[in-house]
Amino acid sequence: MNKNKLFQQFVRFTTSVHQVTYDMTKEIRIENVTTVQYKILELITVSQPVTLSEISECLHLSLPNASRELKKLIQYQLCEKIIDPNDRRKFDIRLTEEGTVLMNKVFQQLEINFQERINNLSEPELKEIQNAFEILQTKFFA
Repeated sequence: MNKNKLFQQFVRFTTSVHQVTYDMTKEIRIENVTTVQYKILELITVSQPVTLSEISECLHLSLPNASRELKKLIQYQLCEKIIDPNDRRKFDIRLTEEGTVLMNKVFQQLEINFQERINNLSEPELKEIQNAFEILQTKFFA
């Protein structure tokens, strides 16, 4: 196995993932929510609860920038801090009920976009994609 060729394929794959993600989300507009704030909401949705450090690391934001954007999302009542009762300096972040409703609507639209992309694939092709996702998730992204 040529690991350099495998790496080049990985680079092409991740670039394609970013492009498809952009294509599937570019039409999604949430009033008063910036692209960075949307990415924070998306991360919280799939990984909650999260910490400020996790948001900062995952989205390549400085801690002050992540904190500022999170503060705005809290003001919009889309997410909330859950204070650790054992250490009041620590907190987790999760969606509020309003944030959950909003992100459910967003993910419904994303699912429609996803369904459109896979609409013309055969059952064996869909199974191949499912298997590829499972392999990537368990062998590489775990």
